[in-house]
Amino acid sequence: MSNEGYNARFINRQSFIELDARERAKALFDAGTSRELLGPFDRVESPWLAMQGVTPQEDDGCVVMKGKIAGQAAVVVALEGAFQGGSIGEVSGAKMTAALDLACADNEKGIRTSAVILLETGGVRLQEANLGLAVIAELMASILALRKHAPVICLTAGTVGCFGGMSLAAGLASYVVMTREARLGMNGPEVIEQENGVEEFDSSDRALIWAIHGGEQRYATGLADALVGDDTPQVANAVRHLVSKGVPPVHRSSQVALYRNRNCEARYVAAVGSQRVPRTLDNEWI
Repeated sequence: MSNEGYNARFINRQSFIELDARERAKALFDAGTSRELLGPFDRVESPWLAMQGVTPQEDDGCVVMKGKIAGQAAVVVALEGAFQGGSIGEVSGAKMTAALDLACADNEKGIRTSAVILLETGGVRLQEANLGLAVIAELMASILALRKHAPVICLTAGTVGCFGGMSLAAGLASYVVMTREARLGMNGPEVIEQENGVEEFDSSDRALIWAIHGGEQRYATGLADALVGDDTPQVANAVRHLVSKGVPPVHRSSQVALYRNRNCEARYVAAVGSQRVPRTLDNEWI
């Protein structure tokens, strides 16, 4: 069997992962409709990094663009994974929250506006500590408010992944889109190994990491709604489809009983090695 066709498609693809945050955001909009808000020339940067010896970035690693996706108004917020690991600080978090709140206000005025959040982040920026935690809480509240009116789509492509408090934000989204290369989880492999030792999690074992946090695993277990290749048109089409699909009948974060029961079944199977869980046990397990 020849690999020539496959190799040609791979080589000639338009990689989404290789784009920076600004290029990723622009690629999702209908051609000619996007415009950036609070860009680098507005110099809205973190006031806390310089005093700790860290060079700030003029947009604080957060790109906000407004335009149309599938002919509908939309805002895209993209985190730059190459700046401080995509971590969330006071300014970047405020930009994200303000963008979602303005989209929510538009919806309340009858202007349907969806939101797409491109997450390449390790979570809270350690240099800004409590400020980062506070803005993540505000962001989660903004997602909950907006998703009543229009879909909030979280997209994780790679290579940083989505971890920490921002993984909770992704869990509140209407839809989650991932590539095979992407990772999504509360604690990253290095954090787990640091706290509980290599016996708990070997952060050098790439197969283990992707078997637990990877895009394919998250999609197979229902924690992601779309699995796409590292191809810009394919990613953009998936986002357009979900924007057009609208608000889901039930959000994933509202299905508490479903995931608690699934967790009970997994624990029971691990304990007794059986694939069958007696129904009478489900209600008594917790």
